[in-house]
Formats: sequence, C-alpha cells, structure tokens
Amino acid sequence: MTWWRALRQTAHTGLSVERRRLEPLVALRGATGLALVIGASLALFGPAVAASSAFGAYQAAIATFQRSWRPRPELAIASGTSLAVSTFLGYATASHQPLFLALLALWTCLAGLSWAAGPTIGLIATSNVAIMLVTITLPTSIAAAAGHAAMMIAGGLVQAALVVLFPVRRWGAHRDALADALAAEADYARRLRHDPVAPFDPVPLMAARDAATITPRQARTRPAELHGARGLAERIRPVLASLADPAMGVPEEGPERARARELLAAAADILDAAARAIRHGTPVHLPPPAVAAFRTPDTGAILQGPPHRAATRLGALLKDVVEVAGGRTADAPGDRDTRATAKNLLRPGLAALVPAAARAMRTELRKRGSPVTRHALRVTTVTTASYALGTCLPLGHAYWAPMASVMVMRPDFSQTYSRAVARFAGTLVGVALATGLVQLTHPGTRLSAALAVASAGLMYLLMRTGQFAAQACVAAYVVFLLGMGGEEWTQTVPERVFLTLLGGALAMLAYALYPAWETPRLRTRLADWLAADGRYAAAVVGHYAEPAGKSCPDVRETLLAARDARVAWQEAAERAQREPVRHRGLSRAAAQDAEHALVQVGRVAMLMEAHLPERGAPPVPAAARFADALRTATAQGAKAVRERRVPTWDPVREALAAWDGEGVPDRVVRRGANLLLQALDELSDALDTTPPPMLVDGTDSGVGTPQREPTEPAGPTEPTEPGGPNGPQDPKDPRPEDLESGGGR
Repeated sequence: MTWWRALRQTAHTGLSVERRRLEPLVALRGATGLALVIGASLALFGPAVAASSAFGAYQAAIATFQRSWRPRPELAIASGTSLAVSTFLGYATASHQPLFLALLALWTCLAGLSWAAGPTIGLIATSNVAIMLVTITLPTSIAAAAGHAAMMIAGGLVQAALVVLFPVRRWGAHRDALADALAAEADYARRLRHDPVAPFDPVPLMAARDAATITPRQARTRPAELHGARGLAERIRPVLASLADPAMGVPEEGPERARARELLAAAADILDAAARAIRHGTPVHLPPPAVAAFRTPDTGAILQGPPHRAATRLGALLKDVVEVAGGRTADAPGDRDTRATAKNLLRPGLAALVPAAARAMRTELRKRGSPVTRHALRVTTVTTASYALGTCLPLGHAYWAPMASVMVMRPDFSQTYSRAVARFAGTLVGVALATGLVQLTHPGTRLSAALAVASAGLMYLLMRTGQFAAQACVAAYVVFLLGMGGEEWTQTVPERVFLTLLGGALAMLAYALYPAWETPRLRTRLADWLAADGRYAAAVVGHYAEPAGKSCPDVRETLLAARDARVAWQEAAERAQREPVRHRGLSRAAAQDAEHALVQVGRVAMLMEAHLPERGAPPVPAAARFADALRTATAQGAKAVRERRVPTWDPVREALAAWDGEGVPDRVVRRGANLLLQALDELSDALDTTPPPMLVDGTDSGVGTPQREPTEPAGPTEPTEPGGPNGPQDPKDPRPEDLESGGGR
C-alpha cells in the first residue's frame, strides 16, 4: 500500500462516525458525578480546585467506560488516585525544568509500556500523563497541590460510589459476552446446514472466556446463569462441526444429511433461546419443534457411527445449556451425565494487578523488537520534545502540544494516524462551537461549569461512535472548564489549535521515522500459529493412543494457545493491510492461502476432539507415533517459516504410511490424520512462491515444483479405490475430505 492510500484510509477512519448502541443512563451517571464534584468544589474551594477535581472525576468516569471485566468502582478509584499522584509529583518538579522533563519522560515511558498489561491500563496511564500536563498549572503551592490531588481522589471516589449506588445493567457486559458466544454458535449451526465445512471465528468464545475470568469479590455475586454455560458452548462447537462434516460419515445428500440439517436447525433455535434468556436475565422459552427434533426416536435409525454419537452428545449438551440458562430440565433433550462442572476462572484483584502489570512490562522490555517497547520510546521522545518546543514558542499553554502527542500515539500505525487526524479535526470543530457559544452567552463561572458538564456528558454518550465526535466534545469541555477558571477564549483557542496540530504532526512524523510495522512480522505470527496448531492437533491425536475420556486438560490448554495464536495472526494481518509497506517475503495471496490451510488444521483437530474415546476404550498405538511426528514436524516447520523456507512434512508422511490399520472401528483418527497431512501440504504450497523454470516453448518444465508423496498409500489394509491417490480421478468421485462412513478395516 502506498503512503497516500494509507493516509487516506486512516483519515477516513478517524473522521468517520459509527452507528453504535448508545448508553444514555451510563452517560447520565458519569455526568452527574462530574456535576456533583464541580458543584461541591466551587462552593467550598473556588474555580481552580474545581477544575482539578473536575479532571479527576472526568477521567474516573472515562475509566468506567473502558472494555474491562473488572468491577467498575475499582477502575474509577484507580484512575482518580493515579492522576492525583501524577499531578502532585508533576507540580513538585514543575519549577525545575530539567527535573520536570525527566519526570515527564519517565511517566510517559511507563505509560507507553503499560499497554503491555492491556488496553484499559494503557489508556488510563496515557490519559493521566496528558491531564497531568494541564493540572500542574492550576495549584500555586505544594499545599495547594496536595489539596488538588486530594480532590482528584475524591472525584474518583464519587464516580465509584455512583457506580455502586446506581448500577446500570449489573453484569450486563458479562451477559452480553456469554450471549454473543451462544448466538455465534447458533449462527455457526445454521451455516453448517448449507456449508458443512463453514469457518468459525473463535473471538466470541475468547471474549466469553475473558468475561468469565472474575475477581474473588465478583465470584461471590455472579448470577448462576453466567456460570457454566461458556464451557458448554466450547464443547458444543466441535460437536456441531462433527455432525455436519462429511469426513465424519454424513454423505452430501440423502436421509442422513436431511436429519443432520434438521438437528442443526433445532440446535440453532435452542442456542438462540438460551442466548436471549442469558442476555436479558429471563427464563428460557424453547420452540417446541426444536425440542421435538431431538426427542424423535428416528435419529438412531438414520444416523450410525460418529454422526449418531455427535447427535446424542449434542442433545445432552443443549440440555445442560438450557438448565444453566434457567430453563426447565424437562424441556431439553439429552441426559444428565454430561452436565458441565466448570470452576471459576479467577482474575487477580486490584492489589495484585500492579505486580502483574510490572511483569508484563518487563517481558516487553526483554523482547527483541517489541512494538510496545518501540511505542514507549517513540512516545517518550515525542512528548518531551514537543513540551520543550512548546515552552520555547512565545504562545503560552505549552502543554497543548505534548498533550496532543501523548493522546494520539498508539503502538500501531493505523490508530496513531487516524487518532491524529480525528484529534485535530475534532479540536477545530469543538473549539469553534464552544467559542461561538461563549461569544453568544458570555457565561460566568457557574454557567461555564454547567456547559463543561454538558460537554462531558455528550462525550460519554458519543465516545463509542468514533474519535472525531469524542474529540470535539473534549475540546469544548476544556474550553468551558478553563473559562470557569477565568481564562478568556482568546487566551486558549489560537494557541491550542496551533499546538494541537504541532503535537499531532510530531506524532505522525515519529511513527514514520521509527515505526513498528506488522508486515515484516507476519511470518513470525504465522509460524507461532503453525506451532500452536501442531501442538493442539498432536494432543488430540495422542489421546487416541491413551484414552482419557472427555476431560483432557492438555487438549484444552493447547486449544486456547492455538486460538490466541490465530487471533494474533489475524490482528497482525489486518494491521499489515493498512500499512504503507511492501510485503517482505509473504504476499497477501500467500498469507490468505496459508491462513486457510492452518484453519483447516485446526478444524480437523476439532473434529477429532469431538470423538475422543472414553476412558478404557481400546488404544491406538499408531496414533502415538503420528502425534509425536506431528508435534516434531510442526515445530520444525515453524522454524522453516521464520527462516523463509518452505516447510516439509516427511516425518508426518512416514508415520501415516507406517499406520498398520489398528484402531477404532469407525477410523475417525485415521481419517483425521490423513486430512491433517493434506492441510499441511496446502500450507507448503501456499508458502512455495518460487516460479518453476520455463522451457523454450514457454511451457512449464515441472522442475522445481515440489512433488508430494501419496498422503494415504495403498497397502494390504487399505485397498486402492478408483478415486484414491493411486488411481485415476473420476469427476464423480467424492472429494478427499468426503470419506466413507462406518466400517472397519
């Protein structure tokens, strides 16, 4: 992508206003807390202290809006307290310019590194640095600075108290996350009716798991319907895929496929009903046709082998979902033996959060080429340089330039540039509107305070619709708040516009000169995903050699690691598409093909996971050899991908060729092993971008094209079929993944 196109896209993103679901009650609560703090401060201490306390309450309210699964009061208190500490230390050193610059550099560097602990902590720390640059100009002595800091803490406490006294949709975000996961499962079931190998995005399940990770205090008050349903949703997904996929025995057409489609539609209806009940906290109302589809005795006569097992397992899991969501046990199909017994996933409390954040920051510092570390160095340099430059200019209010720089800079390119454009445009609009209103009304102290509260409330309401609208409201809020302190608009508007433009330009220039591009790291992300998928598939296959039932912690652990690696790849690929960088060894087409191949690896492993043998089932010794070969080959293949080589799968191919046919009657693991090798071969094909040499007549010589050995060679235990790897391919033959159902060797 060229620089011009990248700048145009980021500018469009920054200036766009999205249609989002607004939360007026939450915005009203935040504005009410701000109004209480400003009113009390004005009455007791005067405009200067009121401005400081207003910033504390304002920032605390913003913290409660962030996407976090922690209790909101804790976020408000942490935000107000950290801003108070920053302000006091900043004022104590403000009279000594070198000392203050050193403190500013240290605080900004820590704020940049705090993004390693998560976006919520990163945003709070970044906002503290930006607001500190304003609030240190308000006190007139150390004692006054301590008083201002105390009022900031009081502002955070007021916002926290309002969250406790007037909760809006308590546990609402957690309910939405779990309901979204069940709704995603329902949508997946419907898509499987028409596309048996439809993809599934694991992000809703990952968000539900993150929401289910709670603090000990939350565990004591969590509603019963939010406990257990997420684990059931995780177990339903592979069962749905197994019921629909032709590799597990259901042919493309016929009565078996019709029954599978009917069960998938019924499962989707039941999952949607459970999602609605959890989202709104109401009883589950199941559609009678969906319940009847699982109660009919015809399923056992139509489906045999793995499909029948999947249908039975699906009915039991759906019954457990309905019970957890609050429905009646008699309304749901299945038996009670498979009810989920999930433990609480505990999140550290607020006191333990500081050491955890410090460990994450230390890890990023030690990581070579870390984007977070580069962001910390970049934002530190730009903030200190812009503050020094603003101080040298004869404009006054030097903090506008570093404030703009620190607020727009993010660890990735697109967010930095889009926020820079949005901040400057929003500042122009907000300052123009606020200045026009000031010129018309000539507000006094109390009216300015009221206008500031209204601007903040509007920002709380619109902050999720885009940066442009939020920045316009912020600009108006600052104009009214400083006007409350007695500053005329002519003292703030011209320099603010110019210095905001200067700070944004420095931020954009810094990223161009010292970038942290995702494009060169795509191969590393892909290699990490390959290694994680390999460990997950090897863990699943290994349990066919050592049956341990459905409870396999190693399978679960490797699955979560594979999901994290997949999401990391997807985020990196999405960012790389918006970067003005040519591909370095991995073109867009190669990346898409490689992604498709690794999705297939994960899908096949998921299908095999749905049919893991029960404890005490006959073991499959060849599965252990294949699992070891798969684990070794994918680790070596990941190293080859990082080194820009095409991975080979000789150990996997040899282990599959040596498979002597022993195993389970329906050959699930043997089919899955064959499909895994096919997907890995597709990955090698995607990464092999070397063009073959051409002959004189312009035809392909075939030299240099990787030759694939047969993935499932014929032998005494595997008769050769007309469409197999050793026979001619008939167009009417089934695809390789449409293997026959049932039957032993």
